[in-house]
Amino acid sequence: MKTTHRSLFQNAKKMKTLKSGSIDLVVTSPPYPMIEMWDEVFKNWNPKVKTAFKDNDGGAAFELMHQALDDVWKEVARVLRNGGFACINIGDAVRTIHDNFMLYPNHSRILTSLYQKGLSPLPAIIWRKQTNAPNKFMGSGVLPAGAYVTLEHEYVLVFRKGGKREFGTEKYRAGRQNSALFWEERNQWFSDVWMDLKGARQDQVDKNVRKRSGAFPFELPYRLINMYSVKGDTVLDPFLGTGTTMLAAMAACRNSVGVEIDQNFSEIIDAQFGSIVNFSNDHISERLRRHEAFVKERIQTKGPLKHTNCHYGFPVIMNQEKNLMFNPLQSAKKTEAGCFEIEYSEDPEVKNIHPQEFPVESGKKNYQQLELKM
Repeated sequence: MKTTHRSLFQNAKKMKTLKSGSIDLVVTSPPYPMIEMWDEVFKNWNPKVKTAFKDNDGGAAFELMHQALDDVWKEVARVLRNGGFACINIGDAVRTIHDNFMLYPNHSRILTSLYQKGLSPLPAIIWRKQTNAPNKFMGSGVLPAGAYVTLEHEYVLVFRKGGKREFGTEKYRAGRQNSALFWEERNQWFSDVWMDLKGARQDQVDKNVRKRSGAFPFELPYRLINMYSVKGDTVLDPFLGTGTTMLAAMAACRNSVGVEIDQNFSEIIDAQFGSIVNFSNDHISERLRRHEAFVKERIQTKGPLKHTNCHYGFPVIMNQEKNLMFNPLQSAKKTEAGCFEIEYSEDPEVKNIHPQEFPVESGKKNYQQLELKM
């Protein structure tokens, strides 16, 4: 089993190389309008943004920035297949312009734009990014009427194009079952508030490039890819940046395409690709380890589970989990500039992990705990 991955260094406003209806899932995080680190990006896209700031017109700058993004959302709507999903990580912005402090609601502006382009909004995720910084409170401190609540969350907006996706053939149904989540993962991941993800560190990124990147943590696109696609699907990130969505697609056995306007990110993507096999297999083993811990506690508190996974032999809650299987990465190679190929094992055992004993024996094979090497 193989997947292919392409990074295209071009403007996402016109993704002519992508056919209409060729993408199963979009996962991205665009530049955030009205966040200062991205001002230059939007000024380059539209010089009128610079004029709006010069005139101290925050409302005009906000709208002009979003008009630039609208062109990308139009392309997203075009390339998505019917039944496909788009997941957009975006945060609102607070900013003082000409002594007027206010919130600029990026999430609602993008929500409106994609709805107008024919995508159906679905319940969104609030990503709660807590901070313990002593100066996180804004305004007049403890004095009433001049203070502001903290802004410690971002959104993951979720859209679908057309109606529910159909899995009409036995092959597609089998692929869907093979791509299943653990029951306990489903309960956590499909909650509308995520509080367990921390922002991504970018220590390895050149400081000049970092100014143009707001990379999200690997776990965020990895979850979304597993939630809204199946193995073999194609994932698009029109704002690829450091390549996190592409790496997550590799780990999840999906194909991917990334579009990025800044060629400077190419070396960063290549550098991260070099460790994708071990990193992904470690991530798979961690999911298995967490399931082990869940199973042990569940059996101790509520007794034996009714179902058994046919690939690993461990207990699971639902019959829908019985065909769940991870495909460890066997090899990764760069086929040409910006193009990568991943080969996967059909054996669910993660070869680069040292097994430890696991005291549950059931199903076709005895399952051994896979220990994460970190």
